[in-house]
Amino acid sequence: MGDLFSLFINSVFIGNILLAYFLGMCSFIAVSKNVETAIGLGSAVIFVLTVTSPVNWIIFHGFLAPGALSWAGFPDLDLSFLKYITFIAVIAAMVQAVEMIIDRYSPALYANLGVFLPLIAVNCAILGTSLFMVERNYTFIESIVFGAGSGTGWMLAIVSMAAIRLKARYADVPKGLQGFGITMIIAGLMAMTFMMFSGITL
Repeated sequence: MGDLFSLFINSVFIGNILLAYFLGMCSFIAVSKNVETAIGLGSAVIFVLTVTSPVNWIIFHGFLAPGALSWAGFPDLDLSFLKYITFIAVIAAMVQAVEMIIDRYSPALYANLGVFLPLIAVNCAILGTSLFMVERNYTFIESIVFGAGSGTGWMLAIVSMAAIRLKARYADVPKGLQGFGITMIIAGLMAMTFMMFSGITL
């Protein structure tokens, strides 16, 4: 249990998928203009990551990994080269489900997210989490915890950015840095802040 807690804390703070690996920056910059919208998208990302990571683990270790099909009489078959397209297909299916749920129960949030909701399917943070799971050889339970932690870290980053940008509207920002310029500076400072966690071992 302690190892799982450490893995969760590591994926939220120390190895934050967005601010440590810079994955999912496009929607992070574009949707972080409003706190409520950021919370909605962050919640959707948590759900997608928590579901797709274990599903992709099952598919990889049950069908794609070297020797995974030994139960079917193909002990030497290696289909791991299909993991990219398979993972993306699973992610796209989960995103479609999330899109339908949000459209049904929260039309206002659906309208605010706009095109960025279906773009979760091509969010590199989602695919990166599944690939990290394979590369680090996580167990099934660890993949669930890692997916939930990565999603929580992504949500923490985008909600923090949205809150800072809200306050920055009332700040005396130099004219040349207004808009995208100050946003990138804030993102860089946030990344540096999260880098301070890198020396912590749990």
